[in-house]
Amino acid sequence: MSKKLLLAIIVVLLITNIATLLVWNNEERVELGNGDSKSLSQKEDVASVDGENITFQEWNQSLRNNYGKKQLQTLIDQKIVEQMADEKGIQISDKVINREISRLVAKQGVLSKSEYTALEEQWIEDIRYRYQLQLLLAEGASIPEEEITTYYNTYGDQYNFSASMQMSHILVDNMETANKIYEELEAGASFKLLAQEYSNDETTKKDGGYLGFIYTSSQFFPNGYADIAVDMKEHTYSKPFVADNGIAILYLHRKLPSIEFTYEEMKPYIKSELALQEKNQPLEAAALWSNKEIDWIYGENQ
Repeated sequence: MSKKLLLAIIVVLLITNIATLLVWNNEERVELGNGDSKSLSQKEDVASVDGENITFQEWNQSLRNNYGKKQLQTLIDQKIVEQMADEKGIQISDKVINREISRLVAKQGVLSKSEYTALEEQWIEDIRYRYQLQLLLAEGASIPEEEITTYYNTYGDQYNFSASMQMSHILVDNMETANKIYEELEAGASFKLLAQEYSNDETTKKDGGYLGFIYTSSQFFPNGYADIAVDMKEHTYSKPFVADNGIAILYLHRKLPSIEFTYEEMKPYIKSELALQEKNQPLEAAALWSNKEIDWIYGENQ
């Protein structure tokens, strides 16, 4: 092979590699939700209106212009709180975090395991940040013990979480029909679709028998359901059983245990709440910026 040909091949390979790198570097991975993502180049279209396209670059620039400063400020807030909480040894107990997660879960509909995992990770970060920020802002405040005790005795129950279950059911008139449905479930049929087809509970039928989250101590918890659900694992269905209004098959989505706190466990959080109320202090990290040396692209303080 001649030197000229070898040099030409090397040049072509270099140009190809450089072009590949440029294309790769111009791409960005965008999360689309539900675990889906897509690589987009700057010139790629992300939408069109009557044939007029909007590129990924235009979308990105709009996001930076409209939300860039706010988002960077949020990241700085988070870093300040993280550093100061670490310096001062401010930890939020797992028990508090679990209670807040239970409250958030109880407001959701049916979540897949992957959806719940993704949400839980973000929830934990948000909960820890919020409570650490609250404790930092209230640091040094003097609240009389009697005032804290009185508040706990009056509102202490609001810090607890009552056991609850997230359920769906199929309700039919006779055991023969129920056994037929159970056989279909065992064969892999969808509980939701079977509820829509067979259940005679008109209130929940269209939603696949979904009952939502119900506190186990609630008067609205269907009679006998707790006795069946207590031994069930999450994401499983029961065998047919006799219920008040017929024969039921129960599906247990989630089971949330009760979480209760003592006065000593809640005292620091109650104290910080009362301190912020007394100071009329909003739950914002702006008041903490002066504690750190902050240099950011916008060149100005809060």
